[in-house]
Amino acid sequence: MIEKQQNNPLHGLKNEILLAELVDFYGWSILYEALRLDCFKLNPSIESSLKFLKKTEWARIKVENFYLYRFKRMPRPSVQQFELKPRERGFADGILPRAPQELTVELIAEMKEKAQRDYEAQQALKKQKSFKPNSKSTPRGKAVSKPRHQDEGDTSNPWANWHKK
Repeated sequence: MIEKQQNNPLHGLKNEILLAELVDFYGWSILYEALRLDCFKLNPSIESSLKFLKKTEWARIKVENFYLYRFKRMPRPSVQQFELKPRERGFADGILPRAPQELTVELIAEMKEKAQRDYEAQQALKKQKSFKPNSKSTPRGKAVSKPRHQDEGDTSNPWANWHKK
């Protein structure tokens, strides 16, 4: 187990030290803007944030991912690695952490806007690929409508003759 974890910057790192490093480098306001955790905005302190992170696993994973990929700037995980928790991931031999990424509130806002645009473009592309023209469409793409009372006399459909009542 130890050999697998030798190449993970989180191995043996206590949450207190991790959080202290992040706060010393970025400050509370940048951490809040980047992670959107209220413990970094409302009366922030190391102790209260640690208490929150200890109780909420999703927030701890979010902070650990931020530490790995923004602060230590490690390579992004593969699909299989991404399914693991950050402390369980390993990195290839010889990969060393790089200098932390400089962040500002403005830069974080730009990154979020770009991510939102990319997401919307991806969703539009998915929608476009999944669109299948109706088999009853005309060459111009206008759908051919059924006659209004086509289901008349259909005994399996209780609403087929509603207009006659």
